[in-house]
Amino acid sequence: MVTKSKGTAICNNIRRLRFDAGEMSQAALAAKIGVTRQTLIAIEAAKYSPTLELAFKIALVFDKPIDAVFEYKPS
Repeated sequence: MVTKSKGTAICNNIRRLRFDAGEMSQAALAAKIGVTRQTLIAIEAAKYSPTLELAFKIALVFDKPIDAVFEYKPS
């Protein structure tokens, strides 16, 4: 499932990747990447675009290339 909302062209697969990783909770992922759960919720819902460093941290947690986690879809 690719998550995208109005106003951003960056989609992500974080929810699916969390599920595939043993149903990892948002709180667990947030702790691993050093952000609050609220920040992760906003990123996952595509309401907030992560920094490049944070995007790489998320990809590393799942051992995926960054383009397997995030996708840019211009309007």
